[in-house]
Parts: sequence; structure tokens; C-alpha cells
Amino acid sequence: MTKRNTQQRRHTILSQVNELGEVSVEALAEQLQTSEVTIRKDLASLEQSGLLLRRYGGAISLPSEIVASEPRDSARKVAIAKAAANLIKDHHRIIIDSGRTTAAMIPELATKRGLVVMTNAINVASRLLALENEPTLLMTGGTWDPHSESFQGQVAEQVLRSYDFDTLFIGADGIDVARGTTTFNELIGLSQVMAEAARDVVVLVESEKIGRRIPNLELPWQRVSTLITDNNLAANLRQEIEAHGITVICAEVNE
Repeated sequence: MTKRNTQQRRHTILSQVNELGEVSVEALAEQLQTSEVTIRKDLASLEQSGLLLRRYGGAISLPSEIVASEPRDSARKVAIAKAAANLIKDHHRIIIDSGRTTAAMIPELATKRGLVVMTNAINVASRLLALENEPTLLMTGGTWDPHSESFQGQVAEQVLRSYDFDTLFIGADGIDVARGTTTFNELIGLSQVMAEAARDVVVLVESEKIGRRIPNLELPWQRVSTLITDNNLAANLRQEIEAHGITVICAEVNE
């Protein structure tokens, strides 16, 4: 069984679980013309990735409080996401952190080949699994944090430390132009480990959040390579950020 066939089969399984709410090993094995042992391995892998829950004889979809319907991405988020995707080359190994703006990158990855993508977010993983080019998906696992809608904690950190990546793409609740990225969430440990595991760190943030000071410093400027925002960024703020050695990209927004 090739890797591509395995990914296609697991994509089919996940689609059915999300559509029907529950599936059985026996029915899946018959439909996909494979053994029940193989289906159980598929379900175990999908559960480990945080995409479904196994139950006796099959699996069920995640509770609705974990998987919620996503609103449409704004023009700003899409423009920033496209600019971020332009930095990714075929066969890159990347981390995509949780967040609406980072998740908006996923459709832009459809033409990239041989990508390896690590994420701690279910919505990012679900979008990745829908891509026809089928990037290799890795998930951190860990403890589910409903505030950030992502996996956090020591397990997630240990998984990340086992890999190395070309680039981390991460959002922010705010940008302190003097210090770096800031967040409302006190769980900042995983973000710092993500930054350590990647050669380059790219921050995706809308211009309205730049200059917003929030008490929790997430990543100091020394950890950041590039900041991507929209073209509404004030010239003086751009200059202050670039003074820290940060490359600033201002995406054109068509609204």
C-alpha cells in the first residue's frame, strides 16, 4: 500500500466520520476493500492526530464544542495568507500554528509538492487533509486548550523537539513594536518551542493589531525573522519594527 493510498483512505474515513457522526470498522473495511486491521490502524492514527475519537467497533466525530463551523476568512487574512504561502517552496518542512489567519494559508498550499506540515490545530489539519496534493500531516497531540482551540502542554512540546523545520508560521493577538509578539493566552510555552524547532519564524498579523500591547510577551523580536501584515500598516510602525532586523511584508488587500 503506497503512502498516497494510505492518505486517500484516511481522508475518506475522516470525511465519513464528519458527515455521518459515527462509522464502524467492519463497514469501512468492506467499503475500502481492505482489512479490519488496516482500518483500526487508520483510526488509531487519526485519533492520535486529534481528528476523531475511537469507540468499540469504530469511531465517532469530535464533540461539537471542539469542532465548530468556521466563519469566512476576511480579505485581509486571505491577502496575508497568500503572501505567507509565497515564502514556501516545494518539499519544505513547516509548522503552522493555530489561528484564523494561519489557517487561511492552507488553500494557498494546493500547488506545493512534498510538503511536511506540523500543526497543533484541528482546523488546520482538516483543511490540509482536504488538499489534493496531500502534504504529509504531523500533529503535536497534547492537551486540548479551548481558549486557543489548539493542543498545548508538555506532550506537544516533546513531539516538536523531535523534529526540525524550515519555517514556523504563527499569528499573534498583538504586536508590541518595542518587544515582539504578544498574546492574551498564558500558555506560551509551545509557541516558544515551535520557534526553537524552526530556522525561520514568520508572524502573520493584521495591521490593526500592531501597536496593541498585551501583558504576555510570546516571542521577542530576536526569535522572529519576518512579519507579514496588510498595507494599512503605518509607515512609522513599519520603520520601528524593521529597526529590530525584521523583514516586513505588507500584502495588498483587495476589499
